[in-house]
Amino acid sequence: MEQNRTYRIDTHMHTIASGHAYNTIDEMTRKAKEIGMDAICFTEHAPKMPGSCGILYFNNLHVLPKEKYGVSRLFGCEANIMKLDGTVDMPQSMLEKMDIVIASFHTPCIQASTVEQNTAALIEVMKNPFIHIIGHPDDSRYAVDMEAVVLAAKEHHTLLELNNTSLKPDGPRRGARDNDLKMLSLCKKENVCITLGSDAHIEEDIANFTRAVALLEEVDFPNRLIANTDFELLQSYLRK
Repeated sequence: MEQNRTYRIDTHMHTIASGHAYNTIDEMTRKAKEIGMDAICFTEHAPKMPGSCGILYFNNLHVLPKEKYGVSRLFGCEANIMKLDGTVDMPQSMLEKMDIVIASFHTPCIQASTVEQNTAALIEVMKNPFIHIIGHPDDSRYAVDMEAVVLAAKEHHTLLELNNTSLKPDGPRRGARDNDLKMLSLCKKENVCITLGSDAHIEEDIANFTRAVALLEEVDFPNRLIANTDFELLQSYLRK
C-alpha cells in the first residue's frame, strides 16, 4: 500500500561543534526553514568522540532559543556507549538536562564484542530513562540479537533509529541494509516505534531520508510507528 512519506522532523544531526561536521547551528536552522521542517534536533557527539566538544558545551545549551526562524529546535547529544554495562560518556546529571539523547556504538569509543554482550549493552542503555534513541543499531561490526533489541525497546519505551547515513554505499557501517530490514520487520510485528535520522553533518543532508524511505516502502512500514510524523508522538518518547 502506497503511503505519504513526508517527514518534517529530523532527530539526528551535527554541527561544527562535533568536530567533523561543517555548518553552524544557525546555518542548519536556516536550511531547515528553507526546506519546510517543523523541528530539528541537534545531537552533537559527546566528549569521548575524538575532536568533539567538551562537557561545558552541553552544560550551556540552555542559552540557545528553542525556536528560531520558525523552526522548533531540540538540543542534546549523541552519547557514546563506553562499556558493555551500558555506561555512556555523559554524567546522568547532564543527560537529565538534555532535550534529546541518542546513544550509539562508535569504533573510537568501544570495541565490538559478542552478539550477546553487544545486545546486553544496548538493553542496559535503554533502561536509562534519559536516553531516548538507540542510534544506528544496524552495524554488523556490533552485531546484536535484533529481536531482543526490539522487544527491549518496546519494554523501555525507547526509539530505534533508521539511520539514512548507514545506508549510503560508501557509508561508515557494515551490513546496514539487511539489519535494518530485519529491524523494521520486527518493529512492524511488535508495534515498536522508530525514528528516522539523517545523521546530517552538512546542511544539505538535513532530512535526507531517501534511502531510509526506500526500506520503509519495501516492508510497507506504517507511518503511525514513525516518530518523525508527529511531534507529540516524538515528545512522548522524550518524556519517558
